[in-house]
Amino acid sequence: MLRTSTTHRGLPVLVTAAALVVIIYGLNQAQSVASIFLMSVFLALIGTPPVLWMEKKRVPSFLAVMIVMFTMVAMLLVIGTVVGESLSSFSDAWPTYQKKLQEGILSLKPILAEKHIIVTNKVLLGYFNPGPVMDIAVGLLAGVGVALSNILLVFLTVTFILLEASNFPVKLRAVLGNPNQDFPQFTKFVNDIERYMVIKTIVSLATGGLIGVWLYALGIESPILWAFLAFLLNYVPSVGSSIAAIPPVLLAFVQFGFGSAMMVVGGYMAVNFILDNIIETKLMGRKLGLSTLVVFLSLLFWGSVLGPIGMVLCIPFTMTLKFACENNEETRWIAVFLSSEDDHPVAAKNGKAKKKPEAENEL
Repeated sequence: MLRTSTTHRGLPVLVTAAALVVIIYGLNQAQSVASIFLMSVFLALIGTPPVLWMEKKRVPSFLAVMIVMFTMVAMLLVIGTVVGESLSSFSDAWPTYQKKLQEGILSLKPILAEKHIIVTNKVLLGYFNPGPVMDIAVGLLAGVGVALSNILLVFLTVTFILLEASNFPVKLRAVLGNPNQDFPQFTKFVNDIERYMVIKTIVSLATGGLIGVWLYALGIESPILWAFLAFLLNYVPSVGSSIAAIPPVLLAFVQFGFGSAMMVVGGYMAVNFILDNIIETKLMGRKLGLSTLVVFLSLLFWGSVLGPIGMVLCIPFTMTLKFACENNEETRWIAVFLSSEDDHPVAAKNGKAKKKPEAENEL
């Protein structure tokens, strides 16, 4: 009897796990379609706050959406044109840079020999091969380019999402049959996601702008390309900023030598420390409620499933999963494993976590 009861309890878990496997496999096989949709949702999350703000100022909903969409189109066209030209120039010059970089690496051989470290050219180039990092950077740019190549479809989807944004709560209340129904948890979750995306975008724009100015001042070639890469990879937690710094550091080494490369490293470290660790943390209010291990694993998981777009949006995806698990008794244990120690649901319930004032109950 006990064995039968245990089997019945475990069956829903197996069915849920099987469904997740099918969904993840489907997303992986339809990366191009998923990238378009996710890019649309990403832009819609950024565009929703200004649309709702204009609606509060009694601007007609359609006009507010058109203003936001026109601004987005203009910005992306300018950015796409400038970055595209910079990427094309760098691609043409990359074989020359690669040859110079290999020569610079091989120049380390006599220095190592003086330290009684004997290595062959093949081994030395293998240990200091920048190819994989460059492939990641170029792959991310290519993935975003694929999504934006269908720009008409993306902007049509964003437009319809924004037009429905203000009416969605009304429709949800109509479905539930209660016109006065409130959704405090869901509303807080949506606000958290929007707040995260907007603040992250502002900080990423500032990061890209400062990096671009610094590289231009140092005379590094293609500063606009590296500024855009810094903006894009700033969304990728843990390793994004480090990956973004490697190509311009190598380029500085090829162009001007070791001293210039160290100046590029110092600029990246200063910008990322000030913007990410000080300003972004202050704007967010508190941490994301996800453990450091979960953040890193989510980067690997969503990156493998959805490619570059999954890497950029891994945090919102994981926050969505955590929210869904927290609101179901059978899956709350998953939310416990996803949470950081300060945001532990069980600890908070038992009074072990510090209570935060309502004014600070933000991201």
